[in-house]
Amino acid sequence: MTKQDLNYWMMYHEVHHLKRQGCSLRKISEELVINFRTVSKYLSMTEEEFLQHLEHQDQRYKKLCAYEEFVKGKLGLYPETRSAQMHDWLKEMHPAFPPVCEKTVFNFVQYIRQKYNIPQQYESRQFFPVEEMEYGKQIQADFGEYIMRSSSGGRKKVYFFTMVLARSRQKYVYFITQPFTTQTGIIGHEKAFAYFQGISEEVVYDQDKLFLHDENKGDLLLTKEFKAYTMQRGFSLYFCRKADPQSKGKIENVVRYVKQNFLYNRVFIDPDTLNDQALDWLSRTANIMVHNRTRKVPFYEWHTEKGYLRNFTPMIVSYNPYHEYCLRKDNTIAFKGNFYTLPEGTYKNKDSAVLLRTEEDQLYIYSIDKTLICIYAICKEKGKLISNTDHKRDKSLKIVQLADHIANMFEQPSTIKDFLEHVRQAKPRYIRDQLLSIRSTINDVGIECVFRAVCYCKENGIYDASSLKSLAQKYAGEQKQTSPEPGEIKLLTKPEQQYKASIQPVTSNIADYENIVSN
Repeated sequence: MTKQDLNYWMMYHEVHHLKRQGCSLRKISEELVINFRTVSKYLSMTEEEFLQHLEHQDQRYKKLCAYEEFVKGKLGLYPETRSAQMHDWLKEMHPAFPPVCEKTVFNFVQYIRQKYNIPQQYESRQFFPVEEMEYGKQIQADFGEYIMRSSSGGRKKVYFFTMVLARSRQKYVYFITQPFTTQTGIIGHEKAFAYFQGISEEVVYDQDKLFLHDENKGDLLLTKEFKAYTMQRGFSLYFCRKADPQSKGKIENVVRYVKQNFLYNRVFIDPDTLNDQALDWLSRTANIMVHNRTRKVPFYEWHTEKGYLRNFTPMIVSYNPYHEYCLRKDNTIAFKGNFYTLPEGTYKNKDSAVLLRTEEDQLYIYSIDKTLICIYAICKEKGKLISNTDHKRDKSLKIVQLADHIANMFEQPSTIKDFLEHVRQAKPRYIRDQLLSIRSTINDVGIECVFRAVCYCKENGIYDASSLKSLAQKYAGEQKQTSPEPGEIKLLTKPEQQYKASIQPVTSNIADYENIVSN
């Protein structure tokens, strides 16, 4: 009996067991995560009938039987081959290969492996257990993230930085609500060293982009801020190779421990409360329970280890929440896969730049002198253009100057100024849009029609640009109807045209027609 057949038998007996307990078809289907029709079919079969059913399953025709020898040969040469690669080989070597889904190929490859006893082979890395470090020798560090339930009933994503002393297993964790930057990562280091009351000789990391800018044939290139910090603190660095959990298994266990023991089903209130709760958890559980590997209490071991740590003197870490971004020629910036617009004219030259700051789900954009330009809600999608219609407004003139400019276009500017002042009082938040609309109307229909519309609006207490525009367009239409434009006059310049123009038509004498009628 194959492993798959054994799984089918276990499912069959579990279905009958739940039915004997009084469960409905729907309940059994939900409990075992199988289709209710499958449940009904299993319940209708005796064990003998189910055995015949399995035998029939093994013997039934398979779509890919024609390719059995090819798959068998490839698996014989390369037992480690995965079904996805086999699928590609089948399509490459057999142009007439039928269009089947990946699951069909996977099932057929598994069938060939079982039929000809060709187990899949995996390359495994040989390693030995890491010996316990000396006291004060090493600290391991890593980052994590988790989605918590919030007090408002929604969801809140939190980010955390954690450290563990390699020998004593004393742990520390620090939470924030924004993705970590190099600066907040450094702040996490300082808080952890203060908690441990000392610094180890070496700190172990993943090859994280917050600290490691690049790697050149084994030479690690640190980010500018982190390099300055490590030189000041004086500890050595060890960056693990990729896919090397044995080098930092202690900290990976801590990350999992934080998620499963502390964060699971905890309600998020605010970052300060979460960090206070984390400190209580560390002193109550994480550092006071007997460690499964060492069989010792981390807190008591830490009392021994801190005597081997280098002295820690707190230092002030300047935190700069602003990040400089280059400005594109079309007055946009690229941020996390999307483009955000800025007011027209923000781009000056190739050195134009702005400062970005994130807070919760908001993106704040500042000029280089830290003057706020605009605020956006951070878009979760990719490849979007997020724009603000306000950025396309003409802001070259101030409000007062713009109003004076419009009024001076008329022969009676005082009348226009009085009207514009009433518009400003009626719509103070949208006065620039109102003035720009009035100026556009003047350009479209002319001074005379707009002045007539202004006079009518003042008489009837109407003070908005859209009403003014409608009236002005109405007057312009009436003016065109009462004063049609003269037709175009064409000069006859060609000789044949002049000849035709000089022809006089022959006329008849009216007396001839009178004689005809009288007769």
